[in-house]
Order: sequence, then C-alpha cells, then structure tokens
Amino acid sequence: MKVNVHAVNFTVDRKLVDFVEDRMSKLEKYYDKIISSDVFLKVENTSDKENKIVEIKIHVPGDDFIVKKQCKTFEEAIELAAESLERLVVKRKEKTSEHI
Repeated sequence: MKVNVHAVNFTVDRKLVDFVEDRMSKLEKYYDKIISSDVFLKVENTSDKENKIVEIKIHVPGDDFIVKKQCKTFEEAIELAAESLERLVVKRKEKTSEHI
C-alpha cells in the first residue's frame, strides 16, 4: 500500500512519517485490497491542548474511507484513527466476503 503523508502548514519530521507508514501498513493485515492512503497532519492554532488533527483517507476498490481525529499528539491521533479504520475495513471485508 502506498502511504502519502501531507503536513499542512508545518514541516513533518522523519520519525513521525515512519510512525505513520508503520501504523498504516498494519491495516493490510485486516484487508489486503487497500490501494493507497492519504494522511493529512494539521496543527490548529488554538489555545486548546488538543490541537493536533489527523485525517486519514484510504482508497479501496469501489470506496474511500475517511477518519478524522483530534488529540494532544499526532501519534495518539494516528493510533485512534488507525483503530477506527481497522474496524471499518474489517466490516468492509465481511460484507464483500458475504457476496462471494
């Protein structure tokens, strides 16, 4: 699966990109038909501590799944978003396997 990381209004360090790619590659255990994923990392300019926004869009044949999470750290937001995506792709896999 191809992982595209987009940092909006800031430069992202290599460690975070590696973390994203590693976490996204784990999704393939659940559903092997994922074509690619776009990960958008944003920092919201507020006084709120939870100002890190992660939006992940994954492309599967015939559909796109989008999950958006906001947390204190990018790692935490990526973890929560990936867990949500795991549930979505497992449901998708169960649906497609029923039709076969």
